[in-house]
Amino acid sequence: MSLTKIGVKLIRVLPPEAAHTATIRVLKRGLGVPKKAEPDDAMLEMRLPKSGLKLSNPIGLAAGFDKNCDVPTQMSKFGFGFVECGTVTPLPQAGNSKPRLFRLTDDKAVINRMGFNNAGLAYFTGRLQRYQGLAPIGANVGANKTSEDRFADYEAGIRAVWQSADYITINISSPNTPGLRGLQDKAALRELLTRCGAVCDELMGERPVFLKVAPDLDTQGIKDIVTVMRKEGQWLSGLIVSNTTLARPKTLRSEERTEMGGLSGAPLMAPSTVVLAAFAKALKGEFDLIGVGGVASGEDAYAKIRAGAHAVQLYSALVYDGPALVTDIKRDLIGHLREDGFTSVTEAVGADHETGAARKGRGRPRAKHT
Repeated sequence: MSLTKIGVKLIRVLPPEAAHTATIRVLKRGLGVPKKAEPDDAMLEMRLPKSGLKLSNPIGLAAGFDKNCDVPTQMSKFGFGFVECGTVTPLPQAGNSKPRLFRLTDDKAVINRMGFNNAGLAYFTGRLQRYQGLAPIGANVGANKTSEDRFADYEAGIRAVWQSADYITINISSPNTPGLRGLQDKAALRELLTRCGAVCDELMGERPVFLKVAPDLDTQGIKDIVTVMRKEGQWLSGLIVSNTTLARPKTLRSEERTEMGGLSGAPLMAPSTVVLAAFAKALKGEFDLIGVGGVASGEDAYAKIRAGAHAVQLYSALVYDGPALVTDIKRDLIGHLREDGFTSVTEAVGADHETGAARKGRGRPRAKHT
């Protein structure tokens, strides 16, 4: 058993939030961190078509793990194709009261109601400027809980991280800040994209900007977001689908399943992929898509890619398997690509939506996302 796997087992003895804090401290000291990431197979190279982001592999670290941009260099050495830090708000905030993070071990899931706890933009940007990893780094920006103008908070976040981040994510989908998901509504989203788009126009250079949405959207909600993106959001690079869910599947077994907050991990895989596929069908390749929610294996990553994702992200699976999981996912993803006759991951993007002779990878049946 590797030192990394031993460390995961030891840290899991601690309460969830204490374990996470300890993990960040250990990583900051460089303990158990590889000297550098192993080179990726050329099959996994991906250039996102609209944003132009070039990735050595499509497996990314989702926001939430490294809220304050403390260890992106260290995490990049585990083999992630890109790393995303945050969510960061303009002002520091403590977040919601503890306990606010719960392991659902029997379900390979997590419930959190953290509430954007972070050290604020001043600290975050200082850390971001020190990043020395080779993988692209993203900055996930949000709004303070007590802000009187949340649109202004997003404007401030974009301005602060613009020069140092390879891409920016506008997070309007956390269920743990009251009213935040209301920014996904048609009128609010129009104003948000109009104001943030104006800020991007003012700034020098170009930065890919993504919008992170919830998995709890109905058909009309998806349609409204697509409509607004096409009218007021053509400057956006794409969507990150999705954040945590407020749903509680009947299949959950853990005692902690009744805790309030956003559910992530294995139970989110199927529903988040359904929403991802819906956006892929509606957007028809006009925007980049990053799939998040329940990714814990190469099969999971492959399912999201076939559903329309150009890249995927994970976080909750690290709670149970540690960062060494990234290498396993990449190896297994290559196996799935080869088995279905693809020569690159790019060829597999959206394969489940293709028809006729152009449709590849039908050598064996695929489980439908339900």
